[in-house]
Amino acid sequence: MTTISAPVINRPSATSVGTIVWLGSEVMFFAALFAMYFSLKANSPAIWEQGTGILNVPFALVNTIILVLSSFTAQFGVFAAERMQPRATGLSPVKWGMVEWFLLSYLLGAVFVAGQVWEYATLISEGVALNSNSYGSAFYITTGFHALHVTGGLIAFLLVIGKTFAAKKFGHYEATSAIVVSYYWHFVDVVWIGLFLIVYVLK
Repeated sequence: MTTISAPVINRPSATSVGTIVWLGSEVMFFAALFAMYFSLKANSPAIWEQGTGILNVPFALVNTIILVLSSFTAQFGVFAAERMQPRATGLSPVKWGMVEWFLLSYLLGAVFVAGQVWEYATLISEGVALNSNSYGSAFYITTGFHALHVTGGLIAFLLVIGKTFAAKKFGHYEATSAIVVSYYWHFVDVVWIGLFLIVYVLK
């Protein structure tokens, strides 16, 4: 008698699905910020021309490249997590594990945030503050909320790294956590590319 085995159903992780749904709501949030930015810009073209003329576009471009690079390093960390390699097996980057790649992503993200803080300080010294005019409000609200999201991603990197060291054995749960954090980080990077184009390029 032939026994027919039931097909194995590979269901996606509930954590991954929940994260994707939550990121969908975040897309709506940033879409509202973009709409606010364009609405204020349409009503105050002269103020926008004055405010955007002060922006240091080359500096912002370098800061953007740093953040984009952090997305690549985070993905390398995911690749390491998927092959169940939590830590490095040698000094060469090709032998790095998830922890090393995530630490590098954290450092690059921290440099990006520090760059934004420096830019804020520079703009404030030149008279562009949150309460100076509609441009100042739109600039700091849109980029500031993004900076908060980047900071949340940095905390997530540290939590995943910490859980990896605390775990007796690196398994599916730890790998899924790393993948979920990478979803969030890639989302933050894509949002910033949109912000960079809108705020710094399409002035």
